[in-house]
Amino acid sequence: MPFEAFIGLRYLRAKRRNGFISFISLISIVGIALGVAALIIVLSVMNGFQKEIRGRILSVASHLEVSGYDGRLPNWQGARDMLVKQPHVVAAAPFVSSQGLFVAYGNVRGGLVRGVEPKLENQVVDVGRHMVAGKLDNLQPGSFGMALGVELARQLGVGVGDKVTLMTPQGNITPAGMIPRSKQFTVVGIFKVDMFEFDSSLAMVNLRDAQVLERMGDTVSGVRLKLDDPLLAPQLKESLRPQLPQLMVTDWTDTNANYFRAVQIEKRMMTIILTLIVAVAAFNLVSTLVMVVTDKQADIAILRTLGASPGSIMKIFMIQGAVAGVLGTLAGAISGVAIALNLDVIVPVIERIIGAKILSSDVYMIDYLPSDVQWGDVSTITIISLLLALFATLYPSWRAARTQPAEALRYE
Repeated sequence: MPFEAFIGLRYLRAKRRNGFISFISLISIVGIALGVAALIIVLSVMNGFQKEIRGRILSVASHLEVSGYDGRLPNWQGARDMLVKQPHVVAAAPFVSSQGLFVAYGNVRGGLVRGVEPKLENQVVDVGRHMVAGKLDNLQPGSFGMALGVELARQLGVGVGDKVTLMTPQGNITPAGMIPRSKQFTVVGIFKVDMFEFDSSLAMVNLRDAQVLERMGDTVSGVRLKLDDPLLAPQLKESLRPQLPQLMVTDWTDTNANYFRAVQIEKRMMTIILTLIVAVAAFNLVSTLVMVVTDKQADIAILRTLGASPGSIMKIFMIQGAVAGVLGTLAGAISGVAIALNLDVIVPVIERIIGAKILSSDVYMIDYLPSDVQWGDVSTITIISLLLALFATLYPSWRAARTQPAEALRYE
């Protein structure tokens, strides 16, 4: 072992009068470990939250939508045939979108009405597996059946088999003025996707029934697409726009842009804040090494008189600080990953101890802490922590290398 490494490692251990300095070194190591672990855990939770919400949004929202600027898409069959031939497109389904008022038992709620073809719709989104009562296939043409979100059904006080009157903004002109068109539907299903926005305002009806209600003939509002990779939606959208200049092409990131932008900004800010915590812990090494350098002035002078170069003296203290940084970083990375991978077990234990829920589904849309450990984040955090620790050793090591043996040994 090089003598620089031998002496640097020796200074990390408590020996008689420098025990306090070694204790400060231990505190620095623990501080770095806590900062790294906290950063990994928080980013994993934010990644998991984003992934979970994205999955719930895509359980109802399509990856890509092609629609007319006036809300009508004639010859949608030809457009659908062309779209399913595009790369990465695995399914396509027509839809009719409108708004209306739902009336039942004296309760009135506004919401979105979506006309769908059940078999094709199940290929684009997985609403079918979110049905808590009835089936999506019960939406047969001419039967005027309706599938409601669970929260919307609760607000209206209806269940499967009950009647709901749907009133649309488009009305009939009469001598008495405009009278909104209305139609009575039978509730044939209730779905729950655990997204309050959809559960409280979305109703699905058969595509043909929606066309009759909106007097659209054989036209539809647009075509919804499913891709083999949702993250490719923006790229495919840009490639489709020149091919369909007369149509509007949007993807799931457009319809939920504000939410995902807010999550991304929050994640970026949390990364900066928690990195500062790691930086504070890393720079504790500066004070630790300065104390060591002050305490070891005589040792440094003796090493210099024995022939040690300033570079060797600098290496001694850089090794001491670097080892402390490596130990703290590795301890933090290992503990952070272990905790992030087992949050589903740890959080319920904490909730039972404190007797309260950490997350409320009414506020956060989910009632548990999801976690998605991304190894790219872990490696980035580890590298940043190691660089900060190494940077913190430069000044104390440089100061030690400038020690003059005669001055240090004058009063010894």
